[in-house]
Amino acid sequence: MYRWCTDEVEPHDRFDFWREVRAQGLFGVTVELEPERRANFFGEFSLRRLGGAGLVELKASHYTVERSVTDIAHAPGDSLCVYQQLGSGAWFGGMRGSDFTIANGSFATSHTDQTYRATPLGTGGFHLRILKIPVSGLSMQDKRMRELAPRTFDDPGLKPLLDACFADLGTVAAGDDGAADAASLVEALAHLALIERGMLRAGSRLGQAALRTARLSQARRLIARHLQDPNLAPAMVADLLGVSVRHLHMLFESAARSFSQTVTDERLNQSRRLMREAPDRLIADIATSCGFESVATYYRVFNAAYGIAPGDFRAQGPEGR
Repeated sequence: MYRWCTDEVEPHDRFDFWREVRAQGLFGVTVELEPERRANFFGEFSLRRLGGAGLVELKASHYTVERSVTDIAHAPGDSLCVYQQLGSGAWFGGMRGSDFTIANGSFATSHTDQTYRATPLGTGGFHLRILKIPVSGLSMQDKRMRELAPRTFDDPGLKPLLDACFADLGTVAAGDDGAADAASLVEALAHLALIERGMLRAGSRLGQAALRTARLSQARRLIARHLQDPNLAPAMVADLLGVSVRHLHMLFESAARSFSQTVTDERLNQSRRLMREAPDRLIADIATSCGFESVATYYRVFNAAYGIAPGDFRAQGPEGR
């Protein structure tokens, strides 16, 4: 993970450095801001490499952005981009087709080497995530991908799947297993974008694989959201996900942990976090808040997983955990 912000540069140089080094060098765009507003400029971003792809999260003060023909010639990308808008929204224009706005929580996609102009809608500036996926690394190859001008996702059914995949990309563990999970999520997001743009059928082999990956991510998010509910069960999650119970179990068959194992592990992890964060909280209260049906069940499951009782785990203190 690489992080950078304008605090590392002298105030009078911050916007010029952002424009000439970060915007041009890293993103291949031209940015502009009125001279009288540059003294208060702030920008920060993080970049995480996910195989050949890159996930960027960017926050910055209000300014204008343009990806021009000259910018493209200077820094061609040949990548598919999926954008997640997190701030107050933005306006896009200057490309083929209609101008559009993208609201907080919405998604858009484009090929990197298409012209556009953009500016935030509100005074808060930019806040978004950008997943940049090289076209050459995709399982599907179609020359039409290079003609994809920026456009929002119109299918409301895809939004929760995109939300879940982006959330998982932000938390996927390091290491070999994490790398495999990240690669699967990146490919799923690319193929969901191509389904949205009409270039890939949802019922195709690649389309079905993308939907399975995304639904598994969403199922895990639903489990985490409803951990406190002692009635958390496959039927409940399947209903929220809009699939059958059989289909839900099939999603978890390809994962390292079954549905029930995932629920138990999440509840145990949550209980350990609560014991660290609230050392005076009653263990019985923690067990209940994590959805265990009884304190006895919690003690039995905790001891089976870690070979130690919850009270002894807490007594070790932070150094022993």
